[in-house]
Amino acid sequence: MEILLIENVSNLGVRGDVVNVKDGYARNFLLPRKKALPVTAGNKRQIELEKEKNLKLRAKELAVAEALKEKIEAVSLSVAKKVGENGHLFGSVTNADVAELLKAKGFELEKQTISLPHVKDLGTFVVDIRLFAGVHAKLNLAVTALAAE
Repeated sequence: MEILLIENVSNLGVRGDVVNVKDGYARNFLLPRKKALPVTAGNKRQIELEKEKNLKLRAKELAVAEALKEKIEAVSLSVAKKVGENGHLFGSVTNADVAELLKAKGFELEKQTISLPHVKDLGTFVVDIRLFAGVHAKLNLAVTALAAE
C-alpha cells in the first residue's frame, strides 16, 4: 500500500515521503496513529502541498539541529558514582543519566536520542546524540569516583 508519511517514522522515512508498506502495517499501525495518509486520487493535491511544506520545515529543523549541535558540543559533562575496590562502578551510567545531566544544563532531550557505550568503569567516554537525520552531536562524559564521606 502506498502511503504519505505525516510524521517521521524511524526505519521507514521522514515526513512528506511517499513510501510503499505492507497493508497490515499501514492499517494497524500507521493510519490509526495518524502517522500517515493513504495515497489516493483525492489525496494527490494534498501530497504535493505537504511536500512543499515539509521541504521548508526540514530546512528549518536542520538549521535548529545544527545550532543545537554547536551548543551541545561546547558542553562537557561529569558524573560521580560509587566505585568498588577494583575501580568498577556500582551500577552503570545510562542514557537516562546523561539526559538528566543535560537537562540540568538546560537541554531538553529524550533519552532515546542518546547513545553511549557500556559505562562500568571510571574514565572519559564519548556520548553520541542524534538530533536530526544526519546531525549527530558528540560530547565528552567524565565518570569519576564519588568522594568518601
